[in-house]
Amino acid sequence: MMRKKQILDTSQDSQAAAQLEWLNLNTLAQVEFSSESPEYPIEEALEVEGGKGWRSALPGKQSIRIVFDTPQTIHKIFLLFEENVQARTQEFVLRYLSAGKESFHNIVLQQYTFSPPHTTNQLEVYQVDLTNVQILELEIIPDINTSNAFASLKKLKLSS
Repeated sequence: MMRKKQILDTSQDSQAAAQLEWLNLNTLAQVEFSSESPEYPIEEALEVEGGKGWRSALPGKQSIRIVFDTPQTIHKIFLLFEENVQARTQEFVLRYLSAGKESFHNIVLQQYTFSPPHTTNQLEVYQVDLTNVQILELEIIPDINTSNAFASLKKLKLSS
């Protein structure tokens, strides 16, 4: 007799991901940044669904800090970078500071090479178990080979 087993329905997992509640950073935190292009304000990457994203006003290394009013628990971090014009190798580090602590802890350090028109998007979704988070910081080196490139971020979302 053939051994068989029913495949579990994964549509519930897909529905759960779609219904995932993202933190409303507008009401929970203050955002600090090293520079901001007037045409691409930080709100476009953090608040607006389908927004055009954030871009730095100055070239070189840039930082975005989310400073929570009260410490938060974070279980998922969604990052989307987009580059449609310039070929470049970007490096970013994502780190956090726990309330009452003095030093940041790295979550990830990563490089990605954009090569328009073929590789234009870098999507990262991190499953984490961070508690008591006071500050989440994203530091971007837009091009490790030159200091003339501008940093950009299409979307950043957090879930508890």
